[in-house]
Amino acid sequence: MANVNKVILIGNLTRDPQLKYLPSQTAVVEFGLATNRKFKAANGEDREEVCFVDCSAFARTAEVINQYCQKGRPIYIEGRLKFDSWEDKQGGGKRSKLTVVVENFQFLGGREGGGPAQDSGGGAGGGEDQTRPASRPPQRGSPPSPAASQGAASTSQEPPLGNEQHFDDGDIPF
Repeated sequence: MANVNKVILIGNLTRDPQLKYLPSQTAVVEFGLATNRKFKAANGEDREEVCFVDCSAFARTAEVINQYCQKGRPIYIEGRLKFDSWEDKQGGGKRSKLTVVVENFQFLGGREGGGPAQDSGGGAGGGEDQTRPASRPPQRGSPPSPAASQGAASTSQEPPLGNEQHFDDGDIPF
């Protein structure tokens, strides 16, 4: 039987990314992500539930997230779950943590909260950075289009939104 370990989240960073380097000089960034879910309770009251998720990214993906993201910024991420467990040095008890390892991401909302989204390929396995302008961020509740999730430019004939900026590959600093 095949196994699947895939996570897709859209949320806001809960803290500024923290960049570190492994002894092998591979970049690692850690950040928190908050996702919201709105629903109606049994009594008809509108409710909201927040889920806080720890995330990490490696290599060029880590460096780009560290450079362009900060607390409060919305981001779309794809990744996999990683479970770590260890012995607590002070209490002697067993501890564990579930983390999302980012394999692909998209900036949402542009540089100042408006404008185009940007996609970055790559992930823990290294690979070539394939950052390109994207036509639109994915909508909440629906997965991104195949073109957007693979970093390809959209071929749709829809008119651009009023607040979008257009970039050539040479305009992007990474």
